[in-house]
Amino acid sequence: MTTLIAGLASGLPLQAAEPEPRLRGFTENLPPLNYQDEDTPRGFSVELLRMVAAEAGLGLDIEVQPWTRAMQSASQTPNSVLFSLTRLPEREAQFQWVGPISERRIVIYKLASRTDLQITSLRQLRGARVGVVRDSAAAKQLLAEGLRSDDDIEWARDDATNLRKLLAGRMELIVLLDWAAAWNLRQLQLPFVTLTQVLEYDASKSYWFGLQLDAPESLRRRLQAGLDKVRRDGRFDALRLRYFS
Repeated sequence: MTTLIAGLASGLPLQAAEPEPRLRGFTENLPPLNYQDEDTPRGFSVELLRMVAAEAGLGLDIEVQPWTRAMQSASQTPNSVLFSLTRLPEREAQFQWVGPISERRIVIYKLASRTDLQITSLRQLRGARVGVVRDSAAAKQLLAEGLRSDDDIEWARDDATNLRKLLAGRMELIVLLDWAAAWNLRQLQLPFVTLTQVLEYDASKSYWFGLQLDAPESLRRRLQAGLDKVRRDGRFDALRLRYFS
C-alpha cells in the first residue's frame, strides 16, 4: 500500500509485477520414474517435480511423450524441464541442472531360460541382438562401445515394448534400469526371476531435472532450493519408499 501511495503521489506510472513463469515438464514412459497412467502423468520423478515446483511457488504442466519427441518439445519450449535426465558429459552444457533426483543402475538382462547365453564382457555383445530405447543415454553408450545400430541393436520407443520383444524371442538381451525391469515384469504379472542379470552396465551416473538454458538462473536456484527442502523434511525419502521399496 505504501508503494502504491508513493507512486500516486509522485505521479510516476506504476509497473505491474512480472508474472511468475509457468514450468512445462516433458518426460517419457520410464516407470516407476515417470509414466502415463490413463490421462495423468505419474511416477516418482513426476511427483517429486510437483513438490519442488510447489515449494518454488511455480505452476507446472507435465506431458509424457516418446523420448525423442520429449527432447524436441523441451528444446522448443521456454521454461521447460526435461526429465528424468541422465547427466552425461556431452549434455553438461546443454541444460541447467537441478538435482540429483535418483540413482541410475543400468543392467543387461537375458531371459532366465536362456542358459545357452554366456556373456561376461561387453565385447561379447557384438553379434547378439540387444534391446534398448532409441536416443536414450544407454543407447549412446552402446554405440560408443562399438555396437552397430541395426545389426546388434533392437530399437524400441520404451522399455515395455522391448521387454515384450525379449519375451517373444525377437532378441537375446535387454538393457534396463533395474527398477524398470521389476516394474514392467509386475505389469505383465511375471516374477522378477524371469530375467537374469548378465552384466551391470552402468551405475556411475544419476538422474536429474534438466532446465533449458534460456531460463533465468534464478529459476534454477528456486527449483534447487525447493528440492533441497523436500529432501530435508523427509518427503523425498517417503516418496522413494512408495515407488522403490
